[in-house]
Amino acid sequence: MRAFPSRVFLPFGLVAASILMFGCGGASNSASEPSQNGGNPVSNVVTITVNAGPDFNYVDGAFTSVTVCVPGSTTNCQTIDGILVDTGSFGLRILSSALTVSLPQQTNSGGSPIVECADFAGGFTWGPVETADVKIAGEQASSLPIQVIGSPNFSTMSDNCSSPSMLLDDLASLGANGLLGVGQSVPDLQEYFSCPSSGCSVTNEGLAQQVQNPVASFATDNNGVIVELPAVSGAEPSVSGSLIFGIGTQSNNGLGGATVFGTDPFGNFNTTYQSTEYESFLDSGSNGIFFLDQNTTGLPLCADPDFYCPTSTQSISVVNNAETGTNGASGPTSFTVGNGDLLLSNPNDTAINGLAGPQVGLFDFGLPFFFGRKVYTAIDGKGTPGGTGPYSAY
Repeated sequence: MRAFPSRVFLPFGLVAASILMFGCGGASNSASEPSQNGGNPVSNVVTITVNAGPDFNYVDGAFTSVTVCVPGSTTNCQTIDGILVDTGSFGLRILSSALTVSLPQQTNSGGSPIVECADFAGGFTWGPVETADVKIAGEQASSLPIQVIGSPNFSTMSDNCSSPSMLLDDLASLGANGLLGVGQSVPDLQEYFSCPSSGCSVTNEGLAQQVQNPVASFATDNNGVIVELPAVSGAEPSVSGSLIFGIGTQSNNGLGGATVFGTDPFGNFNTTYQSTEYESFLDSGSNGIFFLDQNTTGLPLCADPDFYCPTSTQSISVVNNAETGTNGASGPTSFTVGNGDLLLSNPNDTAINGLAGPQVGLFDFGLPFFFGRKVYTAIDGKGTPGGTGPYSAY
């Protein structure tokens, strides 16, 4: 995990077993056309706000609210704000300290509780898998496995989960009340443990029992999401935008002229910079654009080497390419790199364009890339007007 004084950096792309991937409420609007299942349209938009977060120390974090209920209940529910929207991970994770409703614990066939260890680039989370009805805007995912982070009932971690990186188990370390992982995968493919009273041991958890991308379980608008944020010039105190569910399912979520880049199931595609191709992904859970290294880019580092500090704002031009074996799309794009020291100098600014830093051998297009764009994330195996997911588009 990287950090800077009094303000949080957390790349939230999940590190999945089959890849090497570094990343890591409000009002809603109704659409006017029938939903994809032929019924009446549902409200498929929830507000996201880039602000300092629930711990008042975050920059470039897009937060929203979710409602969790005991499965089948319409009254035993809780709405939780300060949930970080993360296109680089998969599944809902909520801090135990933020959760007041008691949810049913997932167990194995022998009755032992199931606990998850989820590995992120910025750290790792440990906590039980519980089941909830999850409601966002007018959408609902029923009986969804979620992770409850930092539960006092499972304070002893398995030795197999401990890591040199930071344990993200409270508000101070996570900077959010939870993570809403809405990336391309449905299950999160992390490590699970059976935890009887005598200790924990690694267990094989079926895909349907793993922590799930909630969007894939919606009755409608379940093929992907759109993150839409306004343009930001330099640094601003706060901005608001929308998280829109579904792609091509209602009148407000069409692809328009967006270019579709086929990805692998975890959202990886390719980026060409100065004739060399690198792995890349679009990750709203990272609060900067992290790419390559000082020797490759020629950009000077700040005193804090997590960020670039050019003397004047630089425009970086690259070509993004679909993952090999997918749709073959290719297109140029550019982004800015500002002086990190100057961009972070005003503690009241939380929406910062141009914040960037080194990440050897890849491109992590974090939240600054989303400013002024509509960024689409299509879920693996789901049909859309742009083809079957997985893909990213903008």
